[in-house]
Amino acid sequence: MFITLEGPDGSGKTTQAHLLVERLRQQGHRVVLTREPGGTVIGDQIRAILHDPANSDMRPQAEILLYSASRAQLVAQVIRPALAEGQVVISDRFYDSTLAYQGYGRGLDLPTLWEITRFATGGLVPDLTLCLDIRPEEGLKRRRLSGEEWNRLDQEALEFHRRVRAGYLELAGLEPHRWVVIDAARSVDEVQAEIWTVVTERMGR
Repeated sequence: MFITLEGPDGSGKTTQAHLLVERLRQQGHRVVLTREPGGTVIGDQIRAILHDPANSDMRPQAEILLYSASRAQLVAQVIRPALAEGQVVISDRFYDSTLAYQGYGRGLDLPTLWEITRFATGGLVPDLTLCLDIRPEEGLKRRRLSGEEWNRLDQEALEFHRRVRAGYLELAGLEPHRWVVIDAARSVDEVQAEIWTVVTERMGR
């Protein structure tokens, strides 16, 4: 099973991904945890370029191609082999981030992004996508207080982050069979409890 966690910056995806992996392993599942961009030696090098605030003049077209290059490496090197072995794969972001950030956020042509994405992933689609939803104002405040990496996209204007959030919600509405939107403004334990309920129900099928 392939599960992805998506959502605006500061929604708690990374924390929730680690908690989910831990609980699944306690239940005896073999689990691979990965992230985007990155997850491979090559992908992590691309991540450093993409997240460096010094690269503020990066063109949106270059941005999407770099994200897709990292994704292509991750799918081929990590995700598909793990799924072929019957493992559960949890990814902190996947291609929906590209659609939300570069499509809705940057305004790039969505059909074009879909074509690039299908090429990079070989058509791989998550079985379940958990969208941790939070208002951008609250998410960015969390990011600043957490002391985590403040990257090139975090420093975009608030309106950009609002478009990203709206994009996520629209994407979720287009594929309700795959997406589950979760209120991430609650406590870590409350969010994890809902995630666990959703995941165990889906895996039980």
